[in-house]
Amino acid sequence: MHLNKIFLAAAVAAAFAPAAFAVDYVGGAVKTMESPLGEILTDANGMTLYIFDNDTVGVSNCYEGCAAKWPPLLAAAGAMAEGDFTLVARTDGTLQWAHDGWPLYYWSDDVVPGDTTGDGVGGVWHVIVDADAM
Repeated sequence: MHLNKIFLAAAVAAAFAPAAFAVDYVGGAVKTMESPLGEILTDANGMTLYIFDNDTVGVSNCYEGCAAKWPPLLAAAGAMAEGDFTLVARTDGTLQWAHDGWPLYYWSDDVVPGDTTGDGVGGVWHVIVDADAM
């Protein structure tokens, strides 16, 4: 009987716990997540996504050494644009997800889901905050 009370308490707590991810986009490849910075964009595993000031809408300018530190969020074969999420063709023939035309990247120093250590690096890398405004 004691075990039943534990399961019931756990079920009630789970029902009222806030969701780790608020919204899914592009088939779950991109999500929103609450962070100390506010609601941010992440990949399906909760790893924070960034934009780069040196890009232009629809064009990635992060290759070679840059891409080693800031890997692009590549789209799966057959991916299709959806709403504010579009695809950018990279020079190597792969496709990269973009938000409002701005290519999306990871930061290699983020270790666990929700890390935002790349925000502000070099004054040109930024977390997308307040994804509700999308």
